[in-house]
Amino acid sequence: MAALSFDALLRALKQGEPDPVYYLHGEEDVLKDEAVRSLVDRAVPPDVRDFNLDQRTASEQDAESLHALLNTPPMLAERRVVVLRGVEQVRAKSKARDALIAYLKQPSPSTVLILVQSDAEAPEADLASHATAVAVQRLPPERALRWVAHAAAQRSLTVEPAAAELLVSALGADLSALRQELDKLAALVQGRAAGTADVAAIVGVRHGETLQDLVNACLACEPAKAARLVGPVLEQPGMSGVKMVSALGTALVGVALARAELDSGTPRARLAETLFRHLLAARPFGLRGYKVEAAQWAESAERWSAAEVRRALRLALDTDRALKSTGVSDETGLLRQLVLALGTARREAA
Repeated sequence: MAALSFDALLRALKQGEPDPVYYLHGEEDVLKDEAVRSLVDRAVPPDVRDFNLDQRTASEQDAESLHALLNTPPMLAERRVVVLRGVEQVRAKSKARDALIAYLKQPSPSTVLILVQSDAEAPEADLASHATAVAVQRLPPERALRWVAHAAAQRSLTVEPAAAELLVSALGADLSALRQELDKLAALVQGRAAGTADVAAIVGVRHGETLQDLVNACLACEPAKAARLVGPVLEQPGMSGVKMVSALGTALVGVALARAELDSGTPRARLAETLFRHLLAARPFGLRGYKVEAAQWAESAERWSAAEVRRALRLALDTDRALKSTGVSDETGLLRQLVLALGTARREAA
């Protein structure tokens, strides 16, 4: 049957009636929840929802209870909705699975069944083939800011643009973490917009002291500034030395790609556009907007030779191994040693 993206699902719900069965799968649980809410809002009016919305855990259903759940008629409404979460937990070749597949082959026209896969594994073919499958993937980084504005409005919260940028810079496109921090901000801020000071108080990240600021200093060959940022960044919630080295290593790989393009003859005027196309083809997760990353890598490639960036990557790899070894007690020292060493990488590589 039909296969949709999250965006395509929302567009389809605005244009027509819901389908009998939806199967939500993919990596982003927060957007799965939003998809469920949108489907419920489209299928059942609020005033009759108490009688016509059932949300169950799939593993708790046997064949008999599942049959009864799916075949109950709506009450005082045109349709009812059944949300079955953790559908991957219904074992193959079990009676419950057989009952579910039998229903999917002939679904009730008065029920909208929403199957939610809790893990991020590939969709299960026997479910996807009998449902409107919706791939709910993580948002690209450039859309996280728009999601913050959308989620804040749902909480009657206004977040200043600089504060939203600081929040996304600190947490990336992790919607679960962003949702938690927005809940905290909504409780803290009443009657005014949330600013950067509020984000700093809640998340523990100050403007100019984010992981991205540290990466920027390293790529700009400012080792003293980068070394000063190590401590404040490492102290942030959810931060670790390995995460910091990983972010730096990713940026250095991007600079290496940009340098390789320059050395192979790509014109400087077209370098950022070429890197952007590479990113669109690979679609790596965890970056900022692809155009922003491409522009920074292109600019940084002017400062780094191929030999210099290779040495920088070896230093980052050595630090990563040291951080992952047993008995490491001084992450701060190892990271400062790394960012200072990157400042000499160009001279030594030459």
